[in-house]
Amino acid sequence: MDPSRLVEFYREKLGERSLIVVSNREPYQHIYDEGEISWICPPSGLTVGLDPIMRATGGTWIAHGNGSADRAVVDQESCVAVPPDRPAYRLKRVWLSKKLEANYYYGFANAALWPLCHVAYVRPTFQHHCWDAYVEANSLFADAVQEVAGDEPALVFIQDYHLALLPRMVKERCPRATVVQFWHIPWPNSEVFRIFPWRQQLIHGMLGNDLLGFHIRYHCNNFVDTVMEVLEAKEDRERSAVIYQDRATFVRPFPISVDFEDIAQGSSRPTDDKSLLRLVNNIKSRGQTLGIGVDRLDYTKGIRERLEAIDRLFDCYPELKGKFVYLQIGVPTRTHLPEYKLLSEQIGEIVESINWKHQEEAWLPIVYRKSYHSPETLQWLYRQADLCLVTSLHDGMNLVAKEYVAAQVESKGALILSAFTGAARELPQAFIVNPYAVEEVVNAIHQALILPKEDLRRRMEALRETVRDHNVFHWARKIIDHVSRIEKHSFSPVTPLL
Repeated sequence: MDPSRLVEFYREKLGERSLIVVSNREPYQHIYDEGEISWICPPSGLTVGLDPIMRATGGTWIAHGNGSADRAVVDQESCVAVPPDRPAYRLKRVWLSKKLEANYYYGFANAALWPLCHVAYVRPTFQHHCWDAYVEANSLFADAVQEVAGDEPALVFIQDYHLALLPRMVKERCPRATVVQFWHIPWPNSEVFRIFPWRQQLIHGMLGNDLLGFHIRYHCNNFVDTVMEVLEAKEDRERSAVIYQDRATFVRPFPISVDFEDIAQGSSRPTDDKSLLRLVNNIKSRGQTLGIGVDRLDYTKGIRERLEAIDRLFDCYPELKGKFVYLQIGVPTRTHLPEYKLLSEQIGEIVESINWKHQEEAWLPIVYRKSYHSPETLQWLYRQADLCLVTSLHDGMNLVAKEYVAAQVESKGALILSAFTGAARELPQAFIVNPYAVEEVVNAIHQALILPKEDLRRRMEALRETVRDHNVFHWARKIIDHVSRIEKHSFSPVTPLL
């Protein structure tokens, strides 16, 4: 499936109706840079997955505008054409006050829902004023959807846990809209979800969807089990649906992916990051093997555990000193939250300690770059790397794993992948590890370093075939196909938000 075929399929199945994507994070952000307006792509697996689809189909993407120059470039409807260098669709920005953003985004979405849904043993915090802000922010997004969709038929594609109440709100305001939501993170089992104080209201909001997608079947089953315990609903196993207040919400797995061809082509373009280019060239010129990790600085990504494994690797195999270099790209995120501030500090201290312990002359075992890098630079870096570690403690999918595979045009690299990612279900030829088991990660790294090149090539070719055949356009096609099927059913009006 490629972009042009996806557009044809969309028109065949859904006609000329508008496509409206809604997310908290915007795909493009305008910022002031030394007084001049420039733009960046904020780091996000969501953007990696959806931007190619929006470029192909057009439509409107609604998102929170929080770039320093975002207001300076929009029109009277708070819209701007994107991508800025090659406009293909419209971005409509929702404006949130600093207080509302702090309570809705940091205080609730990422201090309550995020740790609740991830098994990373960080306790969620539940504050009533943050819940109120979450309701208010979802309502503002609903206003924006109504402004775009009006009374016309539209496909409203809502993204992730920031907007769990939005489906019900959209159905109330835009009854002719078909509402679909994709939940990009795991869904916990029903016993874990029991501690959530507003569980009835949240589930009620999500059952405003016509179609609700998760990465894997296990998360679908967890959600349905939760619904059965929280609300008076009925499970329709034959159609994989939940019947609530005389209408159906279909619950299906849709493993998200990446634009394989775009990444493969982009990986061959030289990076304009001179510092990174110099670093990689120095590593290669010395005949050293390059391992990489690319992560937001989030406690779910298992960075501390991974660094512990790197330390242990050199303890167990001192002959690798001077021969293997690990480069960790850490993108700062949610720095207003104490857990994230602490994590950032800890990672820097751990890297410094490991380097002090193992350094030999000019060789350092770990190079740590705590900064944002453009998608183009990362694509180039993925291709240069001999080894990629994706060792999340818990992840809905993790697209870094698929991006790395897509960029390995010569099929020479090795992917070490956590068993607790959705990607592990699709990529069994990777070196699958338990990130909590340090020795297991060490053994996988060592095996990847000593395995014959032909064996590595066979593994990577199989991985590339999977990602190529199940790219992001294939993902979108499956969702569109399901939407066209469920629209044949007639639903009764929805009830107001609890």
